Amino acid sequence: MSDSDGRHDDKDDELEAGMRVRREVLGDAHVDRAIAATTPLTAPFQDFITRAVWGGIWSRPGLDRRTRSCITLAVLAALGRDGELALHVRAAVRNGLSAAEIAEVLLHTAAYAGVPAANHALAIAQRVLDELGATGTGSKQGPHED
Repeated sequence: MSDSDGRHDDKDDELEAGMRVRREVLGDAHVDRAIAATTPLTAPFQDFITRAVWGGIWSRPGLDRRTRSCITLAVLAALGRDGELALHVRAAVRNGLSAAEIAEVLLHTAAYAGVPAANHALAIAQRVLDELGATGTGSKQGPHED
């Protein structure tokens, strides 16, 4: 969008960049569902995450998307954010992580965030990877909830 002088607004650039990266990482179907579900209450939040998280953080050149996916998986597992974790397991696969690499991230997470958090995260990851057909092991048996 241009302002009255015909210049492009930096905030519009950030929104466009954020939406592009968000779609590339999470997929069009997820982003389209999120946008369709936006209400007047959630619109400012959707704008915030698109600009700040996707346009501001995920768009930075300092880390590649594979590394950002690893960090995101570890943090979400540590915090027990199950819904977001499942979403980001899908995103990690989209960003090129293998099932074995996802398992390594979650094993590493166990050492620093605790075995119960990582065990639960591995169960979620196994379910998502099975849904995607991306397990690479041929086994449908995941970790056990204790």
